[in-house]
Amino acid sequence: MTLLRTLAAALALGLLAPVLPAAAQPLRIVIDEGVIEPLPFAVPDFIAENGGAEEYARDIARVVASDLAGTGLFREIPAEAHISRVTSFDAPVAYNDWQAINAQALITGAVQASGDRIVVKFRLFDVYSGQQMGEGLQFAGTPQSWRRMAHKVADAAYSRITGEGGYFDSRVVFVAESGPKNQRQKRLGVMDYDGANVQYLTDSSSIVLAPRFSPTGDRILFTSYTSGFPAIYLMDVGSLQTRSLGEQPGTMTFAPRFSPDGNTVVFSLEQGGNSDIYTLDIASGQLSQLTNAPSIETAPSFSPDGSQIVFESDRSGNQQIYVMGAGGGEARRISNGKGRYGTPVWSPRGDMIAFTKQNEGRFHIGVMLTNGEEERLLTASFLDEGPTWAPNGRVIMFTRESAGAGGQSGLFSVDISGRNLRQITTEGAASDPAWSPLLP
Repeated sequence: MTLLRTLAAALALGLLAPVLPAAAQPLRIVIDEGVIEPLPFAVPDFIAENGGAEEYARDIARVVASDLAGTGLFREIPAEAHISRVTSFDAPVAYNDWQAINAQALITGAVQASGDRIVVKFRLFDVYSGQQMGEGLQFAGTPQSWRRMAHKVADAAYSRITGEGGYFDSRVVFVAESGPKNQRQKRLGVMDYDGANVQYLTDSSSIVLAPRFSPTGDRILFTSYTSGFPAIYLMDVGSLQTRSLGEQPGTMTFAPRFSPDGNTVVFSLEQGGNSDIYTLDIASGQLSQLTNAPSIETAPSFSPDGSQIVFESDRSGNQQIYVMGAGGGEARRISNGKGRYGTPVWSPRGDMIAFTKQNEGRFHIGVMLTNGEEERLLTASFLDEGPTWAPNGRVIMFTRESAGAGGQSGLFSVDISGRNLRQITTEGAASDPAWSPLLP
């Protein structure tokens, strides 16, 4: 069975939709109860083509395998089961040996290292058709960026097999927590999507909340209590230079997000006990009010085309989700189930909205179509909240807090079918994740 025939079997189970012509609807993962058998693949250790590459060759192959297996769509065949041994990047593939162990995809690679430069190249093979899938690719970088190159290889393999965009070469900004629950210290951290390469961006001298990446990944918005009241700050990721945005006397500002072009910030501004949604032009500082109601309006998020904003409001008596035009005006309610809805965020593909739902003593992460139809709850626990989308719009990361006086917050991910719930390993308690776009 070829890889494409294997994917066709997955379609029948409702996990994947068909590959259509470029002008038609692209491949998408459909929310369904169906469970597929993960596709078996093999990643032999990459070939070290010179002496300096030996320390990277195996590690890069292991990260590639971990990325793919972590999706739940792939199952790695362990090295001890391999019959064939890859000794040269250009050697012919012994397809019969890989078929004998039921490998359906084979990834081979090689690494060269010299001074401050590493070059990684790879090839992807459809074992049962006996063909290479696409041209071989190579990526170059510094020794410090070897994990990024591994993620790029995994993204390329993932995309060729599924037809979906990748998401491994991305980062997540989050709030790192420490100290007792009643005296938590919080600082901003940023890490690879899988929890590696953690860097801390702020100290714990003041509480920070709700960080958000810019569309280009070079800036971060967040809320800080540096002044004693919540206010929005903008940080340059490279220099860590930070400045406040939109501060107004006697107000509190919070829950910021970038517009798709990165030039505007949408956020909540509280004054006199009432909060409404505003936008701020970053360059000019011009402030525009979008809502004007006695209810609480917060957690705004732009649609990917910038034409609409989804937000939460209690104007109906409890928290619900509404959509309005990017310039304000009449809003329409799209949440219609039982319970309270909050923290809505538009998928980067534009097809869904993720949200937090509280109902009958349980918290859930869910998704719905942008008109509110086909609501699906993906998780349930003591406290799940704050979803953020992977760059390809097919995986969601969120905060989960365990019950009890000693309960801690951690980061989890789940795909939009509700399968493959995984915890992201962090050094300590963590919350408020926000996914970056794919790195350049």
